[in-house]
Amino acid sequence: MVSIDQESAAGRTSSGRGRWSEYTRLTREIKQAGLLDRRRGWYAAKIGVNLALLVGGCAVFAVVGESWWQLVTAAYLAVVFTQIAFVGHDAGHRQLFRSRRANDLVGLIHANLLIGVSFDWWVGKHNRHHSNPNHEDLDPDISITALAFTADQANSKHGLVRMIARYQAYLFFPLLLLEAAHLHLASIKAIVRSRGQADTVEALLFLVHAAGYVTALVLVLSPLQAVVFVLVQQGLFGLYLGCSFAPNHKGMPTLAEGEELDFLRRQVLTSRNVRGSRFVDFLLGGLNYQIEHHLFPSMPRPNLHRAQPLIRAFCQQHDIGYTETTMFGSYAQAVRHLHTVGAPLRPAAAAD
Repeated sequence: MVSIDQESAAGRTSSGRGRWSEYTRLTREIKQAGLLDRRRGWYAAKIGVNLALLVGGCAVFAVVGESWWQLVTAAYLAVVFTQIAFVGHDAGHRQLFRSRRANDLVGLIHANLLIGVSFDWWVGKHNRHHSNPNHEDLDPDISITALAFTADQANSKHGLVRMIARYQAYLFFPLLLLEAAHLHLASIKAIVRSRGQADTVEALLFLVHAAGYVTALVLVLSPLQAVVFVLVQQGLFGLYLGCSFAPNHKGMPTLAEGEELDFLRRQVLTSRNVRGSRFVDFLLGGLNYQIEHHLFPSMPRPNLHRAQPLIRAFCQQHDIGYTETTMFGSYAQAVRHLHTVGAPLRPAAAAD
């Protein structure tokens, strides 16, 4: 793979018009292939299946009643919540409809009402990530308090956070168990600080979700079972969600202030695809086509696998590194990167 530094130098020596013309040609090919056309039927079926799975899980929860077997239900609902989150993600990118209002409606229902995450807050955060993927100053996805993705970030850690960063490679997956809690808390903060009619709708939908979730626990389970159910369901929800996003950029080259790349290279060189089957497509919600998704965020999810060979060939033709690996290979690369970044903070490294 061509390094970021090499690509940056190449980008600086070519004109802005030349660099944008590459992406313009690629966009023309994508449009001519019909890959930006909406897939309303596919999404209608996907949403219908997800809602059926959710209703089925709630029905089983009610029928099983006060039992420790409900932990199986908790694990099942963690999977369903994540699949619902994937549709919310797609709505945030306007993949379902041309209309912003229609996409926002689907997003609000899936995010605020069904899984308890602020749609507006998440879309703003995610759009900043898409604008500057893996940029240590501008990408919120690598500005995480407990983790360090660059040497500068590692050196800036202090106290307990520094200790966590030392062994972050070992703690990465356990920390993902807290991801759902982080999303809920960040959503609450964003909703409380917001004002306006749209924010009121967000708040009401979020409250309906929280009230329904808590009421079901109180009516069906004992206090201890309810606490354990929440820990399992929310923990696995966060783990699954985190494991779906982690392969995409973690361990890929990072950008710092002053490093400039054109849009095409910025998106491709910082992203990683995950090889696999249609099952992997389902499991990762289409995020395994991360390069294609970053180049064309509004491309409907079912079109990503059709766009991949075209985009991969285009990158090869223009000598742009296109990274693709297996799911477990992507995790290994991410963990190795975290281990390397945290190495200077460990006592053994300091002693040497």
